[in-house]
Parts: sequence; C-alpha cells; structure tokens
Amino acid sequence: MVARLRAAGPELAAFAAVGLCAYAADLGLFLWLRGPVGLDPLTAKALSFVAGCSVAYTGNAFGTYRQAPDGVPRLRQYGIFFAVNIAGALVQLLCLAVSHHGLGLTSRRADTVSGAGIGMALATVLRFWGTRTLVFRYRGAATAQVRQARQVARTTWTG
Repeated sequence: MVARLRAAGPELAAFAAVGLCAYAADLGLFLWLRGPVGLDPLTAKALSFVAGCSVAYTGNAFGTYRQAPDGVPRLRQYGIFFAVNIAGALVQLLCLAVSHHGLGLTSRRADTVSGAGIGMALATVLRFWGTRTLVFRYRGAATAQVRQARQVARTTWTG
C-alpha cells in the first residue's frame, strides 16, 4: 500500500496542480462575469464552472494522463469528465445541505467548513478516482510497480 501511494505521488501532484489552475480559472471568470459583465450569480457560476471543467480536462488530458491509453474519443472523455465534476459539485452541495439544514449548523464558518472544506475534500477524492478510472482508465506507474513487485514475489517464493 505504501509503495502504491509513493508511486502515485507524481500523479497526485500533477492532478492537484491542474486542479488549482482550474479553480483559478473558475474563480477568476466568475468574479469577472459577476463584476464588470454584470451577470446574475447562477449564470456566472454555470459559465465559470464549464470553463473550469474545460481547463481541468485539458490539463489532465495533455498533462497528468497524457500516457493513458487512447481509443476513446476526446468528446466522449470530456462528457464523462464533466459528469464526474458534476458529481463532485453535488457532493459539496450535499455536505453543505447536511450541515446547514440537517445538523442546524448555520453560521458562515460552518457553511464554509462543510462546503468548501469537507465537501471540497470529498469531492476531490471523487474527482481523482473518477478521472483516473472512468475518464482516462489510467494504469500509471503505481500499478506497473505493484505488478512488478508481485511478479518478483512470485518468482522468489517458487524458487
């Protein structure tokens, strides 16, 4: 397990870097659309969310998972990626709803912790899993190293 986590380090770091860029694009566009452009908050957020997803997909497709096997059309990959990101957004909303309405924790701090803290952490785990297993079907260095270690273990045991 430790070897698997260690081998996945570069993948996790790349995924996080892409995620930060996507978050910056989402936030920057949202602020611009709400401010100078003057759009209502839901329209601005919907547009900035799509832009953030596009930045994240591009960064992951041509960066983090560029070694992933091809064979799936890019538009289909993007559609699955977008669905995974919608699921992540729903996880964040669910955490906020449970905290605010279910547990009665209604302060701004509680909303921030549940939505942007706990919700974001859980959504990131879901997005990472979904991106690597559903979108790019990545078998990266971690899996290759584990297979190699198992093969060495088998040959050592059998003699």
